[in-house]
This record gives sequence, C-alpha cells and structure tokens, in this order.
Amino acid sequence: MLVDGSDACPVCGGTGWKGAVKGKDRRVVRCDCFLEARAGYLLQAAGIPPRYADCDLSTYETSGNTSIAKAKISVRAWVDQYPLDPTGLLIIGPSGLGKTHLAVAALKELARKGFHCRFCDYRELLKQIQNSYNSSAQVTELDLLSPIFETEVLVLDDLGAAKPSEWVWDTVSFILTRRYNSKRSTIITCNFLDSPSATAARLSPTERAGRDETLGDRIGERQRSRLFEMCKLILVDGKDFRQKFRSANSR
Repeated sequence: MLVDGSDACPVCGGTGWKGAVKGKDRRVVRCDCFLEARAGYLLQAAGIPPRYADCDLSTYETSGNTSIAKAKISVRAWVDQYPLDPTGLLIIGPSGLGKTHLAVAALKELARKGFHCRFCDYRELLKQIQNSYNSSAQVTELDLLSPIFETEVLVLDDLGAAKPSEWVWDTVSFILTRRYNSKRSTIITCNFLDSPSATAARLSPTERAGRDETLGDRIGERQRSRLFEMCKLILVDGKDFRQKFRSANSR
C-alpha cells in the first residue's frame, strides 16, 4: 500500500517495492516494510484468541520431557518446509501439555511467511453452525464454513471435544473431506488417544465401561482414517503443565 509523508518507508518510499541486484540482473522485490505489514494483517485475521497471543515456538517449554521436545522439533521442521508438503499435523496427547500452544505457534510462523491462516475452536464452531439454523440468525452455515474451507492453513483445536452424534460426525466429515480434497493443510489438536472405537473393536459392555474414550469413539472410524491420510501424527506425553503449576503455587 502506498504511504505518503513522513511515515513512508525510507527504503521504498511507501511503494512497497525496492530494488535488488543479483549478479548482473537488476530487479524489484517486495520491501521488508510491506512483508511486515502483510504478516501483521494475516496474524490479526487468523482469529487467534487473546489467551494464545504470546504462543511461539521460542516460548514453548519442554521441561526436559523427551516426548514434548520431539514434538516441538517436528513442528519446527514442518513449518520450515511448508508448503512443499501440504500434509497437515495431528497433535495428540493428554490435556495440559501445550498442544494448542504448538498449533498456534505453527500458525503464527506461517502467517509471518505470508500464508492465510485461521484458528478455529472445534466446539465453538459446532455451536455457531447450530445457531445458524435459527431463522433469526444473521449468518448462514455457508457463511461460517466458507473461510474454514478456503483458508490455506486451518487450526482445528480440541477435535472430539463435543459429544459425538450423527450430526457431529457428518459435520466433521464435511469439513475434513472438503479440506482434504482441496489439498488444504489442517493442524488438529486432540486430547483423545488414537485407538479404534468400541464398536469397531467389538468390545463388550463391560470392556467399554472400563476404558477411556478414544479418537475413534469421538469422531467415528471413517474420519479417524481420513485424519491419517491428511495429517502427520505428533504424539505428546507427560504430566499436565497446568496441574504442576497449580500444585507449585499451592505449596
């Protein structure tokens, strides 16, 4: 964007372009001021909640945990190579280990590189879609889902958190299939460990009652399979950081 007056960049004069020399060739490239302004706009448009505004890879603490350290390295490597491989990330592990921190940090890095990104809370999205069915709603389901389908990189946080139902499974299927077919990258966080659903595993009522719910239980086997077609699995394991922090403060 052209800028006049004293606020204009001293390098490009507010045009957003600067001269560059490579060997004997002279060309024009985007000025750093333009790239910084664009990155700022993309970060703001990503819809990252204020709670996660300070989440960066540099501030992600591993606390000596090997699993968490490997997850951080894997996310960094994925960010550095993007968009050579559009495969997304599926970050799975117990609550309180910073999965959302990692996902947001990756999103911010890509926004700074000039990619259109969006943060989306899974439960909140489902609520918004349900509310759009109200005759008095100001937005339609398509209004809500269009940016979800079209953004280059989407964070879908806390997948499986909503109580499973046929409608929930159909909605998840619709979103994931559209992004998969469009070759859009999706970063997904989930608190449920990857295992088949109780139905797929043919567990008895007693066996079902004695086990924790799995990813298959929460989103269905078809979409569980789809996730592994469109995402690389990153496992994080360890003690809840937030619980440790609360315990330390209570001493």
